[in-house]
Amino acid sequence: MLIEYREGDTAGAGLAPRALFEPAISSGDRALLRELARRVAEVGNLPLMEERRALWRRHNALRGERPMLLVFPEGAWRELLPASHMRCQGHRARAWEWSLRQALYHHEHLHDDTVIEPRWVVRKQVRQSNWGLEPQHVPSAQATGAWAFSPVIHREGDLDRLHVPAVTYDVPATERELALAQETFEGVLPVELRGMGVISFHLMAEYTALRGLEQTMVDMIENPAMLHRAMEILERGHQALIARYQALGLLQVNNDGEYHSSGGVSYSDELPAAGYDGTPRLCDLWASAESQELAQVSPRMHAAFALAYERRLLEPFGLTGYGCCEDLTLKLQDVLTLPHLRRVSVAPTADVARCAEQIGRRCILSWKPQPAHLVGQWDEGMLRGYLHSARQAAQGTALEIILKDTHTCEGHPERFDAWTRIASDVVDAG
Repeated sequence: MLIEYREGDTAGAGLAPRALFEPAISSGDRALLRELARRVAEVGNLPLMEERRALWRRHNALRGERPMLLVFPEGAWRELLPASHMRCQGHRARAWEWSLRQALYHHEHLHDDTVIEPRWVVRKQVRQSNWGLEPQHVPSAQATGAWAFSPVIHREGDLDRLHVPAVTYDVPATERELALAQETFEGVLPVELRGMGVISFHLMAEYTALRGLEQTMVDMIENPAMLHRAMEILERGHQALIARYQALGLLQVNNDGEYHSSGGVSYSDELPAAGYDGTPRLCDLWASAESQELAQVSPRMHAAFALAYERRLLEPFGLTGYGCCEDLTLKLQDVLTLPHLRRVSVAPTADVARCAEQIGRRCILSWKPQPAHLVGQWDEGMLRGYLHSARQAAQGTALEIILKDTHTCEGHPERFDAWTRIASDVVDAG
């Protein structure tokens, strides 16, 4: 299970890891952070943000008036907002500064449907061990290149070494972080302690990291019993993990803008479910799953080796989503039977028209346009036509357009501004 954090996410920004953060913030850094926090609070309290929240609630309830648009620069943030532009001196302060500037940059440059919330979030600090085996990789010779698998599961007997990861809630570390944030932002930006708000199951990613992708696919033919046994172990393990999170009070009702599935946000007036008493139950939460490692296998194999296990994991949750970067065009007949399904990812390689025909208004069609258009020859005419074509193909669906997996813009941050403007024009034009 992957717990994802979005607020304050400094991945790819070139900032110091948490281990290097100092326990205090200097007076000079504090003054700068408070000024940035004041500006974030002003933006977050604009009427525009409440309008966007309302749009997302209607959209997520399949009652939206128009497609929704989100832009995630992700790896390209290092080009839009380089760490060298930070003015704070301390490692922790620089990371906090980057998060505040990220929100302001998004508001000023990327005019999509992102909601800037007027709050500073402190997450409960949780550690989770591995499954008993540590994934091994062959590193790339390039700094941002792709690694290769180095399997640590070689035979079926190795599955006996798998066990449910241990979960530890570090209360003292959480309280220190909370106290420091409250001291820094007092009277300027509300500080909120939150638990685990993003619950996403990635069984095949976890297993292929241990067995290797190629060998896993060979096993589908030569040793399917071994693969089924591995999926059963992971399914039961994730059920135990969820129970552990509940017992430790770590789950967070995620109906207020948490990241969901592979790019949407979770504003909802349908959750929490009836009978909620303040203690989150699974039926009060969004969750999701994906098996993009199986992009090239048949619908039958995808259903047998992934969906059968993911279905049971998703069943207890209130609203669910499915998919990521895998083309689900030929697999939607099975995917659309998942319980409480509200969002389905339609990858850049998918046939939007065929997906739209199958999805209809049954759930959100979460289309991921091609991020490669941000690199190479910039062609606004081509981009406008491409987005318009997909918009027309998805006519009549609950469409959202999510630009993500954006690893670089080749040093042209203005392309994100232009991309967002063109996409907004296409959305408004109908």
